[in-house]
Amino acid sequence: MFRDGAEIDMKIVSFGDVHMATRNLDRMTGVMRDTDLVIVSGDLTNFGGNEDARKVIDDVRRACPHVLALPGNLDRREVIPFLDQQGVALHGKGVVINGVGIFGCGGSNITPFGTPTELTEDEIYQTLRSGYEQVKEHSPLLMICHTPPYDTKCDRILSGRPVGSIGARRFIEEVGPAVCISGHVHESAGVDRIGSTTVLNAGPFKDGGYIVVTDSGDGLDARLEFL
Repeated sequence: MFRDGAEIDMKIVSFGDVHMATRNLDRMTGVMRDTDLVIVSGDLTNFGGNEDARKVIDDVRRACPHVLALPGNLDRREVIPFLDQQGVALHGKGVVINGVGIFGCGGSNITPFGTPTELTEDEIYQTLRSGYEQVKEHSPLLMICHTPPYDTKCDRILSGRPVGSIGARRFIEEVGPAVCISGHVHESAGVDRIGSTTVLNAGPFKDGGYIVVTDSGDGLDARLEFL
């Protein structure tokens, strides 16, 4: 398949921190027209459960029928099995699509706020490892982790302090996936690298940020875009 003059095997669009605000999908008709897969990288809701998550997934499916998703820390824990029932789950799971191994971890590391879905650093690492084990024979690898890895341009709060996951960073340093898509820290939309891994955070979806990942057969290209 050819897009913009280049041969591309697959186009993935990812965004997160939706918090029920899906109206920007109406502005993405052109982006979605040739999109093969949408990945929602967590925080579908605002402290919501299955019904709120269903509304978001249904809206995304109207834009693109092929969807994968993670819960974020502001999604209640019941959303984890719900996404599995919907056939879109990535939390602790791995799937292979067009030869790309995609795996992930939802929730967040421990916050001061006691949000619904928080994990220890070891749980984050082990959840990523569980998903990775299901796709490790494939290349390239695309990692989706709601919490960004620690100490990058993607995990700094307004004070400049990094608040990302040490467990996620440890995993990236050990495994080296081609791309890591994250979210969670709204004020830290950006792109960085850890070794050979490109790390991206699109910021909250209401602000118009999204990530485009393309696979041309020579590896993954990932870029941050804004509406």
